[in-house]
Amino acid sequence: MAENKMEKLTALFKRRGFVYPGSEIYGGLANTYDYGPVGTELLRNIRNLWWKEFVIRRDDIVGLEASIISHRKVWEASGHTVGFSDAFVDCKNCKVRIRADQLIEDYLEKNADTLEKIDVTELILPEGLSFEDVIRYIQQKKVEGFSEAQLDSIIKLHAIPCPNCGAVNWTPVRRFNLLFPIKLGIVEGEQSLAYLRGETAQGMFINFENIVNSTRVKLPFGIAQLGKSFRNEITLGNSIFRTIEFDQAEIEYFFHPKKENWEEIFDSWKKLMWEFITERLGVNKENLRWREHSDKERSFYSKKTVDLEYKYPFGFKELWGIAYRTDYDLKQHAAASKHELSIVDPETNEKIIPHVIEPALGINRLFLTLLCDAYFEEKDRIVLRLHPRIAPIKVAVFPLLKNRKDLVEKAREVYQILKKSIDGKILWDDRGNIGKRYLSQDEIGTPWCVTIDFDTLVDNTVTVRDRDTTNQERIAIQDLANYFSNKLL
Repeated sequence: MAENKMEKLTALFKRRGFVYPGSEIYGGLANTYDYGPVGTELLRNIRNLWWKEFVIRRDDIVGLEASIISHRKVWEASGHTVGFSDAFVDCKNCKVRIRADQLIEDYLEKNADTLEKIDVTELILPEGLSFEDVIRYIQQKKVEGFSEAQLDSIIKLHAIPCPNCGAVNWTPVRRFNLLFPIKLGIVEGEQSLAYLRGETAQGMFINFENIVNSTRVKLPFGIAQLGKSFRNEITLGNSIFRTIEFDQAEIEYFFHPKKENWEEIFDSWKKLMWEFITERLGVNKENLRWREHSDKERSFYSKKTVDLEYKYPFGFKELWGIAYRTDYDLKQHAAASKHELSIVDPETNEKIIPHVIEPALGINRLFLTLLCDAYFEEKDRIVLRLHPRIAPIKVAVFPLLKNRKDLVEKAREVYQILKKSIDGKILWDDRGNIGKRYLSQDEIGTPWCVTIDFDTLVDNTVTVRDRDTTNQERIAIQDLANYFSNKLL
């Protein structure tokens, strides 16, 4: 049933203009996608709402737009050139390449009963962990931090078949770096190495000194960035859940480690994350959970990492992460660049290297989350119950009949009024009969449809139809702008 839902969503994405396969007319390009007209509006609405909530409405956070191409030394100092990697295996039979941890987790998700048959004496243990610890990690289906030998051991222990061809014929597990190297310069042989950024965070750390010097920020304060990141990842499908190019919305929240309690800051950000997802975006709380990273799984620079996970059709997976990165990044870049990345405490005149807490959200993954959560099949329709704040189309305007000049002219008048007064996309639709138009708008999540009919010509009222309830009411044209504006707050 879950897989069937994902198939239906994927079909809907393409059919209604949310998401298209990348480079499709040339056979496609793995792990790349293009966003269609409706998907583009949804993405923009998500981005704008995040920026409004976490930057515009706050006095303690400033924005940054750093370059997506960075000097190689940025990524050497941060540890990404040596520590930013995934483990993968190749099927010798069909040549498909798969991330080893995803292969194991997806297999165990579908074959949970095999856990009872594990002979732990055949497992290669991660250093410092007991047999019980290993089984617990496997049961939790979280093996991302395991070594190549440990992953090999689990694959062989279960005789995990290739999900593509069914063969059990794997290469040894190997690792590859996720960064995209690029060459700068036009003369072959004289080009310099740089990288597409693997995360937006490093741009905020290397601009810390610039921001402190050019603004009046005082601890605690945050730097926010929303933009593209690139990771040369291998995925097992699941549409846009994991792609090589994606939008990140990250905040580095800096604080005085001796004056502020990191746990209180950490918990306050968790609360803000939860409220944004559930209250501002309307995601069902029953489909969400918090999960703290184990010592083995947690990134080496993090003192604590917690994920807000969503129950996708393919299982609970990370939606939004928060990590306490301590002062690792600023210290690394200070040492490598010979710049003093600190801030002066105005009370003591002491130079402080702040610690940082990082809430990091993937916008494309949130896009998928919202569509999964909003998708409903009813007796005679498919409906996306997207929150009006982020719905791609806010209002659709219909003339009852497209061959009646008086109805069309009045509908155009209403259409222009709403375009000027509503913050969001307003759609004109005069195709087919009115019932099909309603169903078409339901499929893309349009909250309201306005129909101009013969009564409109008499009393200047229109029919407003609600997407979720399908109820209809008559509203005066002069009241429409306020009616919709109040609902979009």
